[in-house]
Amino acid sequence: MNPTSLRWKIAALVAVGCCAVTAVVGVLVHRATFDRSMRLGEDDALQALTQIEQEYARTGTAPADAMKEPGELPAELRQRLAPPETGALSPVLAGSTCYVEERPGQPWMWAAARVGGQVLVARIEMGPELRSLQALDRHMVLAALAALGVILPVTVLAAELPNRRLRRVAATARRIADGDLDARTEARGRDEIADISAAVDSMAANLQRRLLAEQRFTADIAHDLRTPLMGLLTATELLPESEATDLVRDRVRVLRSLVEDLLEVSRLDAGAEEAERLPVPLDRLTAESLSRLGLTAEVTVVGDPVAETDPRRLDRIVANLVVNAHRHGRPPVEIGVSGRTIVVRDHGPGFPGDLLADGPRRFRTGRAERGGGHGLGLTIAVGQARVIGARLRFGNAPDGGAIVTLELPA
Repeated sequence: MNPTSLRWKIAALVAVGCCAVTAVVGVLVHRATFDRSMRLGEDDALQALTQIEQEYARTGTAPADAMKEPGELPAELRQRLAPPETGALSPVLAGSTCYVEERPGQPWMWAAARVGGQVLVARIEMGPELRSLQALDRHMVLAALAALGVILPVTVLAAELPNRRLRRVAATARRIADGDLDARTEARGRDEIADISAAVDSMAANLQRRLLAEQRFTADIAHDLRTPLMGLLTATELLPESEATDLVRDRVRVLRSLVEDLLEVSRLDAGAEEAERLPVPLDRLTAESLSRLGLTAEVTVVGDPVAETDPRRLDRIVANLVVNAHRHGRPPVEIGVSGRTIVVRDHGPGFPGDLLADGPRRFRTGRAERGGGHGLGLTIAVGQARVIGARLRFGNAPDGGAIVTLELPA
């Protein structure tokens, strides 16, 4: 029942069109009927005037109400009369008529002709014709309303079919925007809606091809780098101990971590990961993640939180969030555990607006003041959260700092 729906706009347009057509036809019918009534009234008045003239010519007298002084005639009729003539009666063709409504709802048709200094007149009451015309107007209005009462529901029902097709296209577009690139409208027809549906399907197919090509490229690069990287890592262990050796080993470890992250991202994008769910004490898992990372954080635990989830993937999510908070934010880093929710907060500059609007993207780190990186940590966290059915929400604290909320499923 959305008043801004296309269905109601179509119904309103049809109603306006019907009203316009009805108004035009009604005015034309009203005018034609009125003109016909005037012609018939003039004919009747002239016919009555002819009878009065014939009687006056035969007897020299006329009914009292048929003999008028010029000043007793309506002003319009006086102006139409021929100039005074002497002698014989004026021809009937010289008789003049006019339509006068003496009182509201009581019109008369006058006909007059000069006879010497006198004027012979005839009057025909037009009240029945006026009432018939008013009745015709009422019947046309009622017929128009009845037609609208039938046409509007039929229009609303008929507009539901294209409206439903448009809703299907919109729902498919939303599914594509949410990441379901297999969604298709599968619309048929040759109208504009079918063209839009075909365009959406084509867009989804092209996006899917490009995304698959990107995923294959990332996976191939990461896989091809892995073997020489392992050889490079082994070779660094054979180098003599020195400051340069330590620097090389550190860079090789960073490169190895990057390659492993790329492989993990490619697996998550391909949807090849599945969760193995177990009852997990969230407070213990958080403490073990911090201990393994060698990082510090203020941990606040409410109650005895336990969730059924994949412990390895949850550990990966928490570790990435904590590392991101330390790398891009400022201490103190705070972790709150309550129920099935884990909140990680830092006191740095906060997340950039594009990340809050669009979510994390690989190889995009946001603000320069948040430090360097490859943008893979949060991307992996979002992908792992999707695998275990959890939800990650990103925000900024009013007093500064980035906040990430992990909500595990019930």
